[in-house]
Amino acid sequence: MIEQPFEIWLQRARSNLAIARTGKREAVILEDLCFEAQQAAEKALKALLLYFGAEPPRTHAFTLLLMQLMEYQEIPDTIREVVELTDYAVHTRYPGDYHPVSDEEYERAVELAAHVVKWVTEQIATE
Repeated sequence: MIEQPFEIWLQRARSNLAIARTGKREAVILEDLCFEAQQAAEKALKALLLYFGAEPPRTHAFTLLLMQLMEYQEIPDTIREVVELTDYAVHTRYPGDYHPVSDEEYERAVELAAHVVKWVTEQIATE
């Protein structure tokens, strides 16, 4: 059976989320896990855009993704909170001038990503 593009994107989102959930251990830093959480949420939202027949923009900016999605359906406030993950796509992805990610920030990133992936899965399942 040939998978639809949105299914492949959602599968990748789930994979990123699984990696993000692995937690801090030797040789793994929280910034990288937060990047995986950001990627999970981004890919899930792009999967939903593909599901609606839209071409997702090549961006890490959640505000743009959410604006495009609003053309197809209402976005709950709890999903809009995903914009908090935007900085993990670029600013903390590479060594540089930023404050290290705390355990609480990491947990919040995973929580947000999991919520977005679950919501997108529900939207696709109920259509």
